[in-house]
Amino acid sequence: MGHLPLFSILRRALRRPSPLSDILPRLLLLVLALASTRDARAEPPEPERASLRLRYGLSFRQGEQVDVGPGLTYDGLTPNDAALTLTGWMGTYLGGGLDLQREAFELKDATSRVTGGSLARGSLGPRGRLSLGPVRLELGAGYGFAQLPLFGGFTAAPVLQRGVRHAALVAGRVLVELPAGFQLEARGELPLTLSAHAAGGMKASSSGYVVGAALLHPVVRRERWTGTLMLEVQQAHDTMELEGSGLRSEQRLRRMGLALEVAWRDDARTSRVIEGPRQGFVVLNIVDAETGTPIPGARVRVPSMKTPGTSEELVSDAQGQLRALLPEGEQSAQASVEGYEDATGVASVSGEGPSATLQLRLRKKAPPTGSLKVKVVQGKSGTPLPDVRVVSGSIQLRTDMVGVVLLDGLAPGPVVIAVSAPGFRAAEEAAVVVAGQASELVVVLSQEHKGELATLVGQVRSARSGQPLVATVTIPQAKVRTRTDKGGGFTARVRGGTYRITLSAPRHVTQTKMVTVRDGEQAILNVDLFPRGR
Repeated sequence: MGHLPLFSILRRALRRPSPLSDILPRLLLLVLALASTRDARAEPPEPERASLRLRYGLSFRQGEQVDVGPGLTYDGLTPNDAALTLTGWMGTYLGGGLDLQREAFELKDATSRVTGGSLARGSLGPRGRLSLGPVRLELGAGYGFAQLPLFGGFTAAPVLQRGVRHAALVAGRVLVELPAGFQLEARGELPLTLSAHAAGGMKASSSGYVVGAALLHPVVRRERWTGTLMLEVQQAHDTMELEGSGLRSEQRLRRMGLALEVAWRDDARTSRVIEGPRQGFVVLNIVDAETGTPIPGARVRVPSMKTPGTSEELVSDAQGQLRALLPEGEQSAQASVEGYEDATGVASVSGEGPSATLQLRLRKKAPPTGSLKVKVVQGKSGTPLPDVRVVSGSIQLRTDMVGVVLLDGLAPGPVVIAVSAPGFRAAEEAAVVVAGQASELVVVLSQEHKGELATLVGQVRSARSGQPLVATVTIPQAKVRTRTDKGGGFTARVRGGTYRITLSAPRHVTQTKMVTVRDGEQAILNVDLFPRGR
């Protein structure tokens, strides 16, 4: 062949560092940096009903043809593709699409143009889509047409010829919403050849694939129209083998381009802006006010979009979040959860821009309390004693005319009540306060008697069940050691003074009480013992 010097020049050009290999890693780093931004939330794209996209730009192209001859390599800056995509959707998931693409093509020796022309690709068929938050998946199948570049047929210089392939085409597309309005698109095509022929109608077989990616950012928005700047890369691999002769041509093409896409779309969001009031999304986070832990299953009441002037109830998910569509302006939301106090917050809703965020911090309700009704009576007659001093911790009250005093707001659990009155022996009793209930306690006071031994009378019970216990009562100072009867009662006679009394029973916590008695008086000591923890 007479163009071998040109082949050598083109091979040396391919060995030079490629701008595509230098720029592609930087593009990948940029995409990863945008995707990892934490202070911005990407919003899922609105599902359009129809769209029309026109695209044009420039690209750096690098490729090679491998055949039975010496082969051919080429690269350079050439006009990129002019492309048209028309898509229509029936409902949310199913639709159809038409893609047409024309690529200008030039082959140069240094600065001299050797040959050139244009190539066309197209596809037609049904499509399906699925949105997963900010990620949208599309899968298509149908008919695919492609013109493949072939060089040959002349001895002086290579000439661009066009092979044709008809195929059943399987295509996929992934669109990811990134922060700051960026989008990342990945796409691929796999043709299943139905028929193919080279220039002149020579029958051939063909195979190949196309994969690519693009980083997009809108620069102009006008209602349904959007102008988007896109940086894209593409890898194409196509083979064609002539039947009968066995001649085989293999094309490997890598290109990177900068293009402007003008798109028109008809979607629900545009209809709302024109026909109804402005509205926006609010992301609500329901958390514990003390720990910041998300609260799932919270009931949140927000203004209703279906019936203006009313409200509707939504429920937070497992992460304590929910997303509500609300009218534009200042809107309130109230959250309620069992065991927490209700919380209300206000969010500024905008019909444009990203979703507003509102955090509702709920505080746990204070534990419920109980009350204790104490009645003080005289020992022998059972007559109520008025104006008797009753003390429980920091609470100090006096009985009314019928000998009764009510202690409110007591924490659940055991409580000690001290009772004293002039002319009567002081008494100390133990009681158990139950949350949300009013318990009762009767305290019996005995009159003081001088010149006689003091009498200690009491009963030992279980704090859990209230049943009498057979317990041991020890008073070391008086050298007294006795046991309670079957009813849990005991009696001990001692001289006036202060004594340390120890009460113990099997499988219960031992208690020690300090009691002061005067000669001749009777002191009543009722004690509730708590079972030992297992």
